Amino acid sequence: MKNQTSVLITGCSTGIGLKTALYLQKKGYMVFATARYQKDVKILKSRGLQAYKLDVTKKITIEQCLENILSKTGGSIDVLFNNAGFGQTGAMEDISTDVLKKQFDTNVFGLFEVTNQVLKIMQTQGYGKIIQHSSVLGLVSLKLRGAYNSSKYAVEGLTDTLRLELINTDIYISLLNTGPIRSNFRQNAIKNLKKNVDIDSSRFKDIYYRNINATKSDVPFSLEAIDVAKIVEKIIETKKPAPRYYITKATYIFGILKRLLSTALLDKILIKV
Repeated sequence: MKNQTSVLITGCSTGIGLKTALYLQKKGYMVFATARYQKDVKILKSRGLQAYKLDVTKKITIEQCLENILSKTGGSIDVLFNNAGFGQTGAMEDISTDVLKKQFDTNVFGLFEVTNQVLKIMQTQGYGKIIQHSSVLGLVSLKLRGAYNSSKYAVEGLTDTLRLELINTDIYISLLNTGPIRSNFRQNAIKNLKKNVDIDSSRFKDIYYRNINATKSDVPFSLEAIDVAKIVEKIIETKKPAPRYYITKATYIFGILKRLLSTALLDKILIKV
């Protein structure tokens, strides 16, 4: 029964995480929504969700959250959706190593820690599903997004390896390669750009300011957060889910081009994006 299926989702303060939590709860799943700040946990609870504080960069909050969830479920977690993450914009030459580390702390190391802690639970119970939120930028790279690109490439490598190591078990791991989704992701990426990049000293100054001042709020092939939520539900309801799910036409286009074109030819297309 759906109401017996427990689903842990990270990064639920806004966007895809929030929409997925609300959608799955409405569908009858036992949803545990998490956020890194207590104020966001309070908001999630006000919307009728079972919510807990979980900062993927702080191991103790992961452990405490899991302890609370296990007390509610009788010791099991059926599904983990690793959704928490953010985007750091900026040319490679314009960001510091510390900024890159912060990107990896959340998008890679945090995801890895949550995955490993939940994996131990799933190995004990003998089953489970893990959904990793990657990106079209885990398949191809775009300029001025090097920190984010590389973090998602790392998620791809970790997940591909773990999938091989879980063969012949009843624990399934899937990647979501999302393209443009309407959310606050772009606005937050611009905030990080302003905070962590010396824009006026960069040779990419003009491009940065064009992006910052762009009035167009949409990009081609954009989908809504609910479209991701429906794919998550599909994975939950599929006995043996696929290892990878493309979401948005942009992901399909770039995924196909990556397989068909040489690196040089693909670069000529990507540099224009």
